[in-house]
Amino acid sequence: MAIKRIVPNLACKDPQTMASFFTELFGMDRVMDMDWITTVSADGQAAMQISAATEGGSGTAVPNLSIEVDDIEEVLARARSMNAPIPYGPVDEPWGVRRFYVEAPEGVLLNILCHA
Repeated sequence: MAIKRIVPNLACKDPQTMASFFTELFGMDRVMDMDWITTVSADGQAAMQISAATEGGSGTAVPNLSIEVDDIEEVLARARSMNAPIPYGPVDEPWGVRRFYVEAPEGVLLNILCHA
């Protein structure tokens, strides 16, 4: 048996607004839109992972999603230009990542990171 894909599903009242946030912040593309569910996607292939945590590290809340990017400063600049709340960071963590938290619509907490 092989896992082919893991897709996080974010419960929200407005899938269109949530999808627009991800397309603007990360340059993702809408690949499915059925009114009740909207899916965005990015090119590339990444390892599939699931994390279980009691905290988000450094005493922070556990984020809904952790998203690793290749240029954290670009994503940070986009988040700031969108006036998205940034409740934590940017910070260089002792475990070797630079990261910040950004709040997506409806309080969805994202951990944006890159490895040092």
